[in-house]
Amino acid sequence: MILKDYILVMLGMIILIIGVLIGVAFMTLMERKVLGYIQIRKGPNKVGFIGILQPFSDGVKLFIKEQSYPNFSNYMIYYISPIVGFILSLMMWMLIPYYFNMMNFNLGMLFFFCCSSLSVYVVMIAGWSSNSNYALLGGLRSVAQTISYEVSLVLIMMSVILLIMDFNLVKFFEYQYMIWFIFLMFPLSLIWFSSSLAETNRTPFDFAEGESELVSGFNIEYSSGGFALIFLAEYSSIMFMSMMFVLMYMGGYSLTLLFYFKLVFLCFLFIWVRGTLPRYRYDKLMYLAWKSYLPISLNYLLFFLGVKLII
Repeated sequence: MILKDYILVMLGMIILIIGVLIGVAFMTLMERKVLGYIQIRKGPNKVGFIGILQPFSDGVKLFIKEQSYPNFSNYMIYYISPIVGFILSLMMWMLIPYYFNMMNFNLGMLFFFCCSSLSVYVVMIAGWSSNSNYALLGGLRSVAQTISYEVSLVLIMMSVILLIMDFNLVKFFEYQYMIWFIFLMFPLSLIWFSSSLAETNRTPFDFAEGESELVSGFNIEYSSGGFALIFLAEYSSIMFMSMMFVLMYMGGYSLTLLFYFKLVFLCFLFIWVRGTLPRYRYDKLMYLAWKSYLPISLNYLLFFLGVKLII
């Protein structure tokens, strides 16, 4: 019987991963369509009905292209780092399958911190192992940015953890039954959103790929499958951060249509920001993290600690 349970859990995880990958595929299509309409043009609309098969043709094109690699790169590390990054981004989704398999993750928050911290190493190693100055610079900038914003992300999350006094993500649904946390901590939710933009290297914080000076950043030397895996990992992280926002501030995890609407709306916000805002200046990005977000999140943490003590 135990073996059957394990098989069911594995099946559930495989179904979840397939769902995430299909979601990522259609999120790229949504991004191209939304950016097209923001720039007053059509997005992809030739492949399939109104371009609905475009993500699959893009994926096939990327994976069947010839794999090129730099002669002086550290080949094994260079080859493996996109795969590790992709696996890490999918591992974060393992927090989610609650309502099937009777699976419950009591230390979900800690697991999320571990996976998101490890993804920094992947970017750094991918940039270094390419043995290209531009890739190394892009990797270093991305690592500095991600580490800076992780500090405020952890502090914001600790404020939320103080309210529910648990690391289990299921509890958010129970505690937000009457009122969403976004109404209790609106400024913190906005800081969380902009920090998650920085965490996933999205505009206006996409310094890993400052086109004017670094071409494409740490992934400049990657082509075909390696580039596709980096791309998939980035979009999977964007969807996961959107889902974390919905979990923590907009009512928690529930398998209803409204939950998916909220998730798609958050993904749309990521794209909307990309279509609207120009890139930040690097020193301003660092000042924002250390001189604005860090003090605010620390003060909120102390405030919620006081509230918890009074209650």
